[in-house]
Amino acid sequence: MRRKVEQARDDLIDRWDRQRQAAPDSSRIILTHTNAEVRELNEAARDRMREAGDLGEDVRVTVERGERSFAAGDRVMFLQNERGLGEDGGGVKNGTLGTIEQVSAQSMTVQTDDGRSIAFDLKDYNRIDHGYAATIHKAQGMTVDRTHVLATRGMDAHGSYVALSRHRDGIDLHYGRDDFASQDKLINILSRDRAKDMASDYEPAQSYAERRGIASHARDAAIEQIRVPSNAVDRIDDIIFGVRELRDGAEGPARETTGRGIRQEIEAVAQEAGIDSEDALRHARRMALIRHAHAIGQVFNAEDAGGKASPAQWEELVDSRKVFDGVRPYGWQDAEAAYAKDESLAHEAGSGKVNRAIRALQLETEIRTSPERRADRFVERFQELKQSGERRYAAGDYSGHRAARAEMGNMVASLERDPQLESLLEGRKKQLGISMDFDSGMRLGRQLALSHGLGRGRSIGL
Repeated sequence: MRRKVEQARDDLIDRWDRQRQAAPDSSRIILTHTNAEVRELNEAARDRMREAGDLGEDVRVTVERGERSFAAGDRVMFLQNERGLGEDGGGVKNGTLGTIEQVSAQSMTVQTDDGRSIAFDLKDYNRIDHGYAATIHKAQGMTVDRTHVLATRGMDAHGSYVALSRHRDGIDLHYGRDDFASQDKLINILSRDRAKDMASDYEPAQSYAERRGIASHARDAAIEQIRVPSNAVDRIDDIIFGVRELRDGAEGPARETTGRGIRQEIEAVAQEAGIDSEDALRHARRMALIRHAHAIGQVFNAEDAGGKASPAQWEELVDSRKVFDGVRPYGWQDAEAAYAKDESLAHEAGSGKVNRAIRALQLETEIRTSPERRADRFVERFQELKQSGERRYAAGDYSGHRAARAEMGNMVASLERDPQLESLLEGRKKQLGISMDFDSGMRLGRQLALSHGLGRGRSIGL
């Protein structure tokens, strides 16, 4: 970082430390844009904790992101959902914050901010890092008493909304004059809209969702005024919701659920009604988002009750995904990535309150379309599958073990079609579990397959 940005970081840490000492029982988080900045801020905050004598003896351990020093008193963040973690079985979610009570080279006990004591072996769960600072993206769904935000030129309106809405009591915004010569420049950068799909892509609707028990909150929508006539609204809603209803016994042929077929039907309705096709698609996208979120919410509810979703619930989820993909390619994938971080978004959107879900979905779209963020996601997912497969094997769940490894193999195969991602991952071999030395000309996908015995690697006895 440049000199004035470094000064802004130092000022942030000074203010964070003063407030920490004045209100030690309050929760707080430092937010910024990149993982590199998070690492620097975590280290700076931890240095202040050490100087104040608030940390125990350091223990050096290897976690998912590399080697780290942890001590009793350290703030930590859990980086992956794990429902069964801890003796009480309450588990943790991606983004859960807590304070270390005890730590050794083999295990850790953490007092979470919601008052639970979570003890676990690091060989079973190592998706943890220091929790003084986090990326804005990681902070989705998080709420603390006070936040400190280091603004950078990489931020935009969607990231700003997340960063500036995580606090209960107060927020401090810090920035360097090298990045923002004036407050007007700061405001312009933090309010710019770079999302691939806009909130205005999701038109508010009432009629069809309300008739199916899905409440519609028109005032929560991105656009207050519907530009689609009511007769066209009903016909579009028939397209969005009709696949499941026909399967449940309504008369008529089963609808073609390919994306091209759904989009063509909606465009045909728009042409017949004499309205702009994009207005019709905006309405369709919102209703597809609501339907999919409602289906996801039903699956979450079944799992939270200790059971499994019924076949009918799974069929509804499959149908809702197809419809969502038809009106917004990759829509359900981006939405489910957001819901995995914050399940409440699915329940909100399923009831018709879609604004928060749309913003979270936009951030996931940016990750998917950003090479660096896609590399982060690949590493995270690959490590999750490896750990999940190992746990399932140890528990005797051999079919689950094979399924996890099959998905790992699919990820490796996908690199052949994505040379840009493969190139970005070259510098992250250690995180991907590649410890052997290979010929410099061997592609990364092949190295992964050989290192983990995936795909073609199995044919030579690995």
